[in-house]
Amino acid sequence: MIVIYGIREHLNPIKAQLSEVIHGCMQSVLGMPEDKRAHRFIPMEPEDFYYPGGRTPAYTVIEINMMQGRTPETQKALIKELFHKIESVVGISPVDVEITIKEQPPHCWGFRGMTGDEVRDLKYSVNV
Repeated sequence: MIVIYGIREHLNPIKAQLSEVIHGCMQSVLGMPEDKRAHRFIPMEPEDFYYPGGRTPAYTVIEINMMQGRTPETQKALIKELFHKIESVVGISPVDVEITIKEQPPHCWGFRGMTGDEVRDLKYSVNV
């Protein structure tokens, strides 16, 4: 699951485009299938979204939640691809993008009535 935060007036107009870019990066770097998109957009009022100095109101936070298994090299490749594609396609400078990968062991995930360590029919590999 991916959660994207930003100031409402800047995030709302680009949600669909940003979702396409993020999912495209997840597919190309992690091998995620087309139908495995789980994005949650949290548009915020400016008074509720404090951000570091040197950033603009386009500042966007992307939290990527995933099961453990990807190598540090794969995770770094994903982060770099996201910075590149978000800048070139959406037009947000890398200085205005913050990306965090949050990993949890498979047993901490629950979906389709089972835990992640019980599932045997994923159409993608977690260990890349």
